[in-house]
Amino acid sequence: MKIAVLYGGVSGEREVSISSGRGIMEALERNGHEVIGIDFHPDELHKVTELEVDLVFIGLHGKFGEDGCVQGLLEMLNLPYVGSGVLASALAMDKSKAKESFERAGIPVAKSKSYQLLHQDDVTEIAQDIYENWQPPFVIKPNREGSTLGLSIIQDKEQIAEAVKLAFASDHTLLVEDFVSGKELTVPVVGEIGHERALPAIEIIPKNELYDYESKYAPGGSEHIVPARIDEGITKTIQDYAVLAHQVLGCKTYSRVDFLLTDQGTPIILEVNTLPGMTPTSLFPDAARHIGLSYDEMIEEFVQLSKR
Repeated sequence: MKIAVLYGGVSGEREVSISSGRGIMEALERNGHEVIGIDFHPDELHKVTELEVDLVFIGLHGKFGEDGCVQGLLEMLNLPYVGSGVLASALAMDKSKAKESFERAGIPVAKSKSYQLLHQDDVTEIAQDIYENWQPPFVIKPNREGSTLGLSIIQDKEQIAEAVKLAFASDHTLLVEDFVSGKELTVPVVGEIGHERALPAIEIIPKNELYDYESKYAPGGSEHIVPARIDEGITKTIQDYAVLAHQVLGCKTYSRVDFLLTDQGTPIILEVNTLPGMTPTSLFPDAARHIGLSYDEMIEEFVQLSKR
């Protein structure tokens, strides 16, 4: 097949996307496909609109890549692509809306509230509302951002004002959420619509106190234990929740669902990643390898699922 790979982009996750794109392109070439790489930029849409390919593999992360915008463009161009569609991508990126969907489906979520910045003067008022109604520890983060960018864990109320400004620097809506302590877990999901399967749950042990950008992407930034060191019953519950979350949002082909497992054994869903990282240190390939699926075979499965 002739396949275009979109990578790079303009989000805060650009460097990660470049690494993901490189891995995807090399795998596709080893699998015998003709590959065209495009470092995507919204100001250079002609590179996409002039494409004549069989399939587009989206290796973008974050805004203008994972949020439904690129997917909408490809839909209008009638270009088939790998991964979730416009609505599922937009929903998954909007943490507040996604949480509402998870809660309706019976998947445990952390208590949260969203705040929208309509006027710049609202920053002080929003910070004051958080100060009066939330008790540390809690989290302040952008509603539509990935890789913990713009996220703050509030241990002292004096941190609120700066955390609000930081979150609003990335998005016009922020999310305040109860801080949940527990094991970091993630579950990759793959398959045809209605027949998705969960791969082994992965336990993440970050080298830093928080599973932040450095822990996620720097070599040695975190340890991935596959399968996670949890009992079979909890593993099955989390895998079932992961598939359900994928289906509730209407995701397609593949995703990765992040959880925190509390000390009481309750899995709390954090988010669904519709375009999870595909770098050498990424989680999805780790889980695939555990079931005997090489990186190249995993990428080819995504391609074949996208043709159906």
